[in-house]
Amino acid sequence: MATQELHSNPHFYSAKAKRLHLCQGLVGDCWFLAALQALTLHQDILSRVIPLNQSFTEKYAGIFRFWFWHFGKWVPVVADDRLPVSEAGQLVFVSSTYKNLFWGALLEKAYAKLSGSYEDLQCEQVSEALVDFTGGLTMTINLAEAPGKLWDILTRATYSRTQIGLQTHSRKERALKNGLVPGHAYTLTGIRKSRGSSVWELLSPKEKILLLRKDDDGEFWMALQDFKAHFMLLVICKLSPGLLSQEVGQKWSYTMLEGRWEKGTTAGGPKKSPLDTFWKNPQFLLLVWRPQEGRKFQMPCSMLVSLLQKPRHRHRNKKPHLAIGFYLFRMSKSYDDQRRLPPKSFWKNAPLNWPETFLREKEVSRELWLEPGTYVIVPCTSESRQESDEIGRNSSVVFSKETVDQSEGQDEFFTKLFEKHPEINAVQLQKILNHMPWSGLRSEQPLFSLEACQGILALLDLNASGTVSIQEFRDPWKQLMLYQEVFHKQDTNRSGCLNWAQLRAAMRDTGIVLSDDVCRLMLIRYGGPDLQMDVVSFVRLMLRVENMEDFFQNLTQDGKGIYLQKPEWLTMTLYPEKAGRSSALAEDSAYGPRVAFG
Repeated sequence: MATQELHSNPHFYSAKAKRLHLCQGLVGDCWFLAALQALTLHQDILSRVIPLNQSFTEKYAGIFRFWFWHFGKWVPVVADDRLPVSEAGQLVFVSSTYKNLFWGALLEKAYAKLSGSYEDLQCEQVSEALVDFTGGLTMTINLAEAPGKLWDILTRATYSRTQIGLQTHSRKERALKNGLVPGHAYTLTGIRKSRGSSVWELLSPKEKILLLRKDDDGEFWMALQDFKAHFMLLVICKLSPGLLSQEVGQKWSYTMLEGRWEKGTTAGGPKKSPLDTFWKNPQFLLLVWRPQEGRKFQMPCSMLVSLLQKPRHRHRNKKPHLAIGFYLFRMSKSYDDQRRLPPKSFWKNAPLNWPETFLREKEVSRELWLEPGTYVIVPCTSESRQESDEIGRNSSVVFSKETVDQSEGQDEFFTKLFEKHPEINAVQLQKILNHMPWSGLRSEQPLFSLEACQGILALLDLNASGTVSIQEFRDPWKQLMLYQEVFHKQDTNRSGCLNWAQLRAAMRDTGIVLSDDVCRLMLIRYGGPDLQMDVVSFVRLMLRVENMEDFFQNLTQDGKGIYLQKPEWLTMTLYPEKAGRSSALAEDSAYGPRVAFG
């Protein structure tokens, strides 16, 4: 049925809609939906897959275009707007709680077309959709064997714009008492570390009941220990360099090579004995560059190696994936100039890594820390003489000498500061902000006053304790760097200040649109007597706006307005920096991730 028949006023996409508004249909593609929900957390990445300028009015032709990363290339897929419906005229697959929004259903149709059919979307892995949506490299962690640094892994992942999917233990897909569905895919939408709040303890039992909100919006908080107990797999998708925002002082290097296992020639199988045919497998040369001159020590390079196999049939479920894995060998100096290792070298040199298990998945990957040198990656199947096309990919972080020195200095400064002060106050925050480089600014003197740092600290302090931890600070620091870049971009005359028009443009660059009157009020409130705003004031303003946006989103029921209880109103007016955090104060044990239904 055409979308115009399903609704009198259909819309393709709306930025005002709540992000978790998509619902799964009859096909078992919760993995697809979980990946899609992860995609909606980053508007710029979403717009790469879904051109958001499409509509049912302007230049409407009955078709919509989508882009997917398909084995090394971004390919367009066109789908018409006729969608499968039940006898009652309801969508049978993905739908939206907003009955006139159809981007999710149309995207699912295009993805089914790419995969072969709707039936081919049944019971796959969330990692597959994450790769197809981003071209990124995935890393899967079995939470039953999760390392002790799991919280650090989650922190780095959420702060670096990665996409994160989850899967519960596989049993019959029926909701448990805690609401989780076995064998179901979910999206991790955020993490928070809370050590308890003194402000929360001051509230009366009645006020606690009023502030503790229970929203059935598809998202929920859970403690880290419960997270590890109830979820089986954690899938982290690191974006490809084309979509990844570069961190300060570092750049990602990305390489992709294609090969093929052919029966009788290159399908050598696994490494079992000196008489096997393992040496026949494809070999990929991997060079890890030597450190820059002047470095005091050789620093291992973080390397994510991924092996991707192509489907063996147009319909992905017609032929299951082969069980695949890869070995990594370090080449000796005598073979440095050779492009392919001879058979005997595989028995003289043990691999640096063995596949723990051969997995029947589209992609297998592993994170490695490698010293500078020359390596060979040997991908293989679990049995010899099995045919398939495969792609080897690796991504690593590289640094220029100038930025290495700068980032090392920052890391050393952070480490020393937080070793001495696990929690920093406004004075220490002032020291940090005035120590860090703020490129493009005309003044070389410290920019942040103690009063400004006290205001910033109040916005960053999740627990109303008067201090922030390194976990609370690292993410906002990246926001500060973003605000500085936006400020510098709009300060076209290099005056060190923004006027009304420049401020409006700068806020628009961050995705915030305010009316002209509100922009003028912000200049009066945060700017100088000449109605010009410097970078310090701009940072404070942007943090406040982000805070108030969180406040609204936490309390709104329909995305249009909010209803405040008296304690919430008093908190917002008496301590505006904590607006939107009142509900968070109730999360005394909220040491863990925030999860969304897939």
